[in-house]
Formats: sequence, C-alpha cells, structure tokens
Amino acid sequence: MIEATVYTQYMALSERFKKSTVKKEEVPVDYGLPGDPINHSHPFYFGFLATAGGLLALVVMRSLAAASQTFVLIIIALFLAMGLNPAVEALRSRGLNRGKAVTTIFMLVIIFVGLFAWLVIPPVVTQGAELINRAPALLNDLKHNSTIASLNTHYGIVDTLQVKLRAITKDGTLIVSAFGGVVGVGKTVLSGTFSSLTVLVLTLYFLISLPTMTELGLRLVPATRRDRVSRLAYAIIARIGAFVGSQITISFLASIFVLILGSLLGLPSPIALAMIILVCGLIPLIGHFIGCSIVTIIALTQSIPTGLIAFLAYVLYVQIENYVITPKIMKKSLSVPGAVTIIAALLGSSLLGLVGALLAVPLAAAVILILEEVVFPRSDAT
Repeated sequence: MIEATVYTQYMALSERFKKSTVKKEEVPVDYGLPGDPINHSHPFYFGFLATAGGLLALVVMRSLAAASQTFVLIIIALFLAMGLNPAVEALRSRGLNRGKAVTTIFMLVIIFVGLFAWLVIPPVVTQGAELINRAPALLNDLKHNSTIASLNTHYGIVDTLQVKLRAITKDGTLIVSAFGGVVGVGKTVLSGTFSSLTVLVLTLYFLISLPTMTELGLRLVPATRRDRVSRLAYAIIARIGAFVGSQITISFLASIFVLILGSLLGLPSPIALAMIILVCGLIPLIGHFIGCSIVTIIALTQSIPTGLIAFLAYVLYVQIENYVITPKIMKKSLSVPGAVTIIAALLGSSLLGLVGALLAVPLAAAVILILEEVVFPRSDAT
C-alpha cells in the first residue's frame, strides 16, 4: 500500500516536470515578404561601394597623417636600434649576454648625450648672446665694403636688416619672437625633450627585442623558405648597421675638420663646435646646412673675413665629402656604388623628406642584395 502511494506520487512529479520543461511553441512573427536581392550590376550599388571605399581611404589617410609624427619617431628609433645592433653583437661575441651588452651600449649613448649637453649648451648660449650684442656692429662693418655699400645705397639692404634687428632684439625678445612668443618657446622645448626621450626609450626596447621581433616576423614566412628569408633578413639588418656605422665615421671626420678649422681661425669653444657638427652630420641632407650655418655664425662673431673663410672652407669640405669620402665609405661598407648612394638619397628625400633620406641608402643596399641573391640567379638560370 505504501509502495503504491510512493509510486503514484513519483509519477505525478514526473508529469509535472515534463510539463514544466516542454517549451510552448512560439508563434512566428510576420515581418513581411523579403524583397528582391540587390543587383550588383546596378550603378547605385557600384557608386555606393566606391563612395564608401573613398571615404574609408580618406579616413585612413587622415589618421595616418595625424599620427605621422609618431610613425617618424618609431622609424627613427627602429633605425637606430638596427644601427646599434652590430655593437651589441660585438660585445656578445666577447662573452656578454644580450641584456648586459644592450645595457653597456645604451649607457655609452646616455653618457654621450650628457657630455654633449654639458659641453655644447653653455657655449651655444654664450655665443648666441655675443652674436646678438655684436650684430649691429657687424652690420655697420658691412657698409665699409664698397660693393655692399653701393647695394645699400640703391636698395637699402643693410638699413632694412638694421631696422629688423632693432625691432626683434628690443627688450631681449629675439629668441622669444623666433619661436612665436613665450608659449612657443615652452612648446618647442617640451616637444623636443619629449621626442628625444621617446626615441631613446623606443630605441632601448627595440634593441632588446630585435631578435624576438625578427623571429616573429620570420614565422609568417612558409617553412620551406624560412631559412633563406632569414639569411636575407639578417643580412639586410647587418647592412643597415653598417650604414649607421659609416654615417658615424663620416660625421666624425667632419667634426675633426671643424675642430681643426676652429682652432686655426681661433673660434671660441672648438671642441663644443666639433660635437655639434658630429650630431649635425648624422642628419641626412640638411645636416651640413645646419652645421655650416652654425660655424659661419660663430665665425662672424670674430669678424666678417673670418666668417667668410669659415663658410668657404666648410662648403669646400662638404663637396669633398659628398663626392669623394661618402661614396668610397658607402661602397666599401655596403657594396653600393657611389652614384646609387647619391641618387637614393635624393629620391628618398624627395619622397619622404628626412625619414626618406635616412632610409634611402640602406634600402638601396637591401634592394641590391635581393637582386644579387634572388633575381639575378633566376635570370641566369632561364
């Protein structure tokens, strides 16, 4: 009797559970009849896709333009990391691990930056103030030259410069007005400091993780071609490092020339001036223009003939460097013909400005390597 009652209760609970778990059939909602499919050949469809693609390309281009400064800093940092990598590998060959080698090289870079600031900034401030104070006298000395005096009589060139100089140096506002006011000076200093620190930090990270980044990129290559592509990739990185080393050598030669020139002409702070030229020489295309301007301005603080001699001597050295020293060093370190070096630098600067000039020669070396190892063997085999 008890078992029957329990069985009855069990069956009743089972029926309730089944009823509770059975879902009620939902009545479908009527959304109407579907329309005809879109005609892909219709002009409106093509115009819509073309307009959407154009708008998307415009947004991407504007986004890239807005972030162009960041991309420039990243490219410069990556370029410097590849350039410092041979020095790191040289220390690794002497028994140091990569972390210690990178730390050593980076500490040397920091020491150089600190030494540069310590030796260069005080003379630059002093010479700048001296030039501002002597500028009116220098302009008056120009009138003693008969040719310049005749031009000034007819066109008022020197008189106009004197008026402009008095206007911008009134109350010591030359530097402030040059950068667009006090706010402009602050923005320039902060922007330059932030960009320099960003490049240093990115260079350190890229230098540490360069092998990892390279291996990660090689993982995208099919396994059957990975060995050959890796050999070419490391050869290209080595050539970029050789280019940076060659550029440092060329800049070092320019700094030695300026040191000798400054000592012979009696220019103030020739060591600081040589360090400025060492840094300017690393800047493609406009580096020597900046260096020549600085040397000439400092020489003008002594006298006009001294400034003229310094200008002509520097221009003569730049011509020798461009057409004799640079092609020979680049051909020896990168196996790039001298004509290709000059043409690559010109094309790179025309296309991408400073960054293009910075990357033009090592990219030309990489293209020549690929032609020699990939393209020419296939052409010879056919």
